[in-house]
Amino acid sequence: MGGQPLLQSKSFTLGKLSGTVYDFKNVGDELERHNHGESDVHISIVARGKLKIVGDGWVKEASAGAVLDWDVGVFHAFIALEPNTRLVNIVKG
Repeated sequence: MGGQPLLQSKSFTLGKLSGTVYDFKNVGDELERHNHGESDVHISIVARGKLKIVGDGWVKEASAGAVLDWDVGVFHAFIALEPNTRLVNIVKG
């Protein structure tokens, strides 16, 4: 493998919905640890592939079809466990 991670993102707006699509090209590509406030807290949908999700004191795996509903202030990071994984975040606020 080696080289730079190839995490790609694209923001979208569909009427009142907005969010970001993340494509993790390689295993190990990461969306770094972050959290959200009232205006940008989101749900996450694993559209394809598999992710490891890491928070403060917890780790879980999520495969295609998984939906995660985040609360305000919860730190989380996403790490690709399969190539060509796609994550869709939809803002709730």
